[in-house]
Amino acid sequence: MAKIKMISLILGGGAGSRLHPLTAQRSKPAVPIGGKYRLIDIPISNCLNSNLRRMFVVTQYNSASLNQHIKNTYVFDHFTHGFVDILAAEQTPASDKWFQGTADAVRQSMHHLRNHEYDYILILSGDQLYQMDFEKLAQYHIDQKADLTIATIPVVDRDAPGFGIMKVNEKGFIDSFIEKPKPDQLSQWTSAVPDEYQQQGKVFLASMGIYVFNKDFMKKLFDDNPDAVDFGKEIIPYAIENGFRVASYLFDDYWTDIGTIRSFYEANIALTEHLPQFDLFGKGRMVYTRPRLLAPSKILGTRLFQSIVSEGSIIEAQNIERSIIGIRSRIGQGTEILDSIIMGNDSYETLEQLQRKERGVNMGIGSDCYIRNAIVDKDSRIGDGVHIHGSISLPDMETATYCIRDGIIVVKKGALIPDGTKIGLI
Repeated sequence: MAKIKMISLILGGGAGSRLHPLTAQRSKPAVPIGGKYRLIDIPISNCLNSNLRRMFVVTQYNSASLNQHIKNTYVFDHFTHGFVDILAAEQTPASDKWFQGTADAVRQSMHHLRNHEYDYILILSGDQLYQMDFEKLAQYHIDQKADLTIATIPVVDRDAPGFGIMKVNEKGFIDSFIEKPKPDQLSQWTSAVPDEYQQQGKVFLASMGIYVFNKDFMKKLFDDNPDAVDFGKEIIPYAIENGFRVASYLFDDYWTDIGTIRSFYEANIALTEHLPQFDLFGKGRMVYTRPRLLAPSKILGTRLFQSIVSEGSIIEAQNIERSIIGIRSRIGQGTEILDSIIMGNDSYETLEQLQRKERGVNMGIGSDCYIRNAIVDKDSRIGDGVHIHGSISLPDMETATYCIRDGIIVVKKGALIPDGTKIGLI
């Protein structure tokens, strides 16, 4: 079989306002996940596992930490011809504007691909959790003789209004497409799906935001639509309405879009299950990230149940259940952590700093704390006897040090929570 000549463009996302405050100081793809990874590691790892070694990451907002992570992580030797390069938004003679949408970001980045040989372009999002073989996707695209192939996943009616929904014919081609339909429109947008999805009520085919374009076809679409800025709202409907061969690639594995604090929280906590749908341990499905060469974690008298503990941590807690403990975490004696995400720290405090308690509270989580249904961002300082308990009954709110979103209490990066503070349910 001839090698498929394909280049990947990973979209670094917009401002990520629905993930605030996790995106206050970083872009969405740079948000930590699973204790030691960042969201950008998912699409890059999928590419590497699919034998795709040429990747561009298109960035714009809060991209400094994302750029640093990619630079420190994905270094190829001189003989592979592989790369992961950053394409930051820039002013050029052709355009003096920032990226206006997904299609505009790709259009403004295309001149960087001129010196590369390729037949197909794979467009990916930088803020989704899934494991896909892109070689199979590309081969399906070729077998269908498609101009454009869209990866699709069946969803239920409750989720359909959040996606682009399409109707697919018996040959696997998309006849019609609607971006984020209203609930009263859904009855017109069901598709034929395998019986297992039919029984689950997953009768709507949603776009995953993963596309394979023929090189020449993408150029034609941009030439025909010089003012279009978005794939879902403009480019894809144009291609379908004008009779081009737009195929649907049905994906039948785990996939979730990390778009809100609640979806981010649930995706992380799901990783603690005995057999999670997203497999961090599967052969051939390696998730790559920066090797930090940290010491093994040290755990002193802690009851651990169904949790993930990342390296470099020192834990003296009483009890940790269904939680993610990130790198370099420090957790004091008598503390309980339940159904929570502790992102850890970017550095260690020295013994001298620990003894003099800079800012009054050491970095990490103190003694005799109770933390439940919460996300504690990196480099936070949680004092002794702090009580943080999220609940869906709590209204959304925001303070200088924490906010509540969808019942989840999010302690902001670098925040200081003094001894004895009580947040949420008491």
